Amino acid sequence: MLEPKVTIRHCHTIAEFEEMVDLEVRVWDFDERDVVPSQMYVVAAKVGGQVVGAFADEKMVGFSLAYPGIRDSKPYLHSHMAAVLPQFRDLGIGRMLKLAQRDDALARGISLIEWTFDPLQPRNAYFNFCRLGVVARRYLIDVYGHTSSPLHAGLPTDRLVAEWHLNSKRVADILAGRPPAMPDAHERVRIATDDSSEKGMVETQAIARQEFQKLFAARYVATSFERAAGGGTYILEPSLNG
Repeated sequence: MLEPKVTIRHCHTIAEFEEMVDLEVRVWDFDERDVVPSQMYVVAAKVGGQVVGAFADEKMVGFSLAYPGIRDSKPYLHSHMAAVLPQFRDLGIGRMLKLAQRDDALARGISLIEWTFDPLQPRNAYFNFCRLGVVARRYLIDVYGHTSSPLHAGLPTDRLVAEWHLNSKRVADILAGRPPAMPDAHERVRIATDDSSEKGMVETQAIARQEFQKLFAARYVATSFERAAGGGTYILEPSLNG
């Protein structure tokens, strides 16, 4: 079967925003309480954020939503949500959405995009570090509280904060397929996801929380991720700039 033609574009209409709300429910299986309403997409589009849709043969199959923010007296974008329907994954659509966000931000003089992600999700970790070039130096505990999504497994919503420094050499090299060498001085945080029971995931999260907090307090920065059967390993190195 031929792969669909995929296009990425900014969205501006209520109908498009309502489609994104529908995708939220289909991807995360949220109940009504946790869904971001279409009005918030309107706000993002009108106050300098980003509302970007991915279309396969003109059908919306993914989106990204970002809000503007200020950090250290400089503007940045917080990418709050990004989703692709399961049947359209592995087509590079997630990366296309991120690159569209990057292009738009740079065109407006914005050099930083941040987002949060679950450190217990190896696929997302590899994508963020090894395909986009993010770094992480903050660990947030239960940042969103309990959610209705079964994807969150009833766990506290602990998150790493991805920092995507859009103009950095690191990001440019990784986007060009030139991954940096393993640093001589580094630490590791192992994520074991082969025990998917509630008890196993609670224990895994507790260990990861403790290790990340300890290393971040010692000014280490997460810079890469190694995939492995049953989980993977975060690579952290002494503090660096972007």
